[in-house]
Amino acid sequence: MSKRDYYEILGISNTASDADIKKAFRRLAMKYHPDRNPDDEEAEHRFKEAKEAFDVLSSAEKRAAYDQFGHAGVDQSVGGGGFGGSGFGDAFSDIFGDIFGGGGRSRVRRGADLQYNLELSLEDAVAGTTVKIRVPTLKHCTSCSGSGAKPGSSPETCSTCGGHGQVRMQQGFFSVQQTCPNCRGKGTIISDPCNSCHGAGRVKEHKSLSVEVPPGVDNGDRIRLSGEGEAGEAGAPTGDLFVQIHVKPHPIFERDNADLYCEVPINIVTAALGGELEVPSLGGRLNLKIPAGTQTHKLFRMRGKGVKPVRGGPVGDLICRIVVETPVKLSGEQKELLEKLGQSMGKASNKHSPNENSWIDSMKKFFEDMKS
Repeated sequence: MSKRDYYEILGISNTASDADIKKAFRRLAMKYHPDRNPDDEEAEHRFKEAKEAFDVLSSAEKRAAYDQFGHAGVDQSVGGGGFGGSGFGDAFSDIFGDIFGGGGRSRVRRGADLQYNLELSLEDAVAGTTVKIRVPTLKHCTSCSGSGAKPGSSPETCSTCGGHGQVRMQQGFFSVQQTCPNCRGKGTIISDPCNSCHGAGRVKEHKSLSVEVPPGVDNGDRIRLSGEGEAGEAGAPTGDLFVQIHVKPHPIFERDNADLYCEVPINIVTAALGGELEVPSLGGRLNLKIPAGTQTHKLFRMRGKGVKPVRGGPVGDLICRIVVETPVKLSGEQKELLEKLGQSMGKASNKHSPNENSWIDSMKKFFEDMKS
């Protein structure tokens, strides 16, 4: 069966540039590579077909022969689909470095991202604030502009790997690629290092930054400061700084997303007869009306007195949780009054303590059911 035209396989014209050829093969390789299409014979065939076409068209010598004589001009040189061939190994590994994260050539590495843990009070987290922080980091050496070489000199191309950062070792049919032992993957050698950074291209420093904390942040939120991380190697771009928010516990309020919770203790007189009292909010004092007969754990919601979320949405509520407090350290007179109150209430206990009487009835039924 006759072979398909190599230009047709890659979807390019016969005047395509080397960059166009490489781009076309990368697109097909990403789509049909066997690692991405396990047990797919059609994808495997398409991948081998594209690889063969790229092997020929990426070599100036083979491409010229193919353009003049067609498949007959290159059938002896295409080979069995290994990693050999003029120029194919380097180009192939470079492409698959882009796809799978490896690569045959050294790449400048962006500086590392940093994280700073910032503790805030609840008030500052809700209202927003500006905080000064001091961060240890690595910055580009000003003496050598990050190159690592002494001013007036420059890094030299590694003679072992030719600047690729990796070396290739042939092991039978396969070609194995390893990090260059001479330059350790950088592709360059510094023979005359900078006196300030000793060839590292970076120096340690502490820098002060101003962090704008937007209103409504909560535990776990992160603020990204672009370009404020560590400087990259050999003058590469800097990483980012992530400021991690930690909100300190508050003595009065608990936060649940946009809502604030506040526990409000009241005495038995206010719980029984009702009344009005002041409760705190982050915006100031508020009046809370307590109806007669309020039980412990009763919740009162005060609309719009909570937090406006940092990502938008309505302002939350302030929720007051009532706790009825049992009186302690009573005087003799107070005890006598309570005893009289208890005797008076006992005559109509169903009316005054419905929950207690309901519970007693349930308990009696439980024990009766155990006997039967």
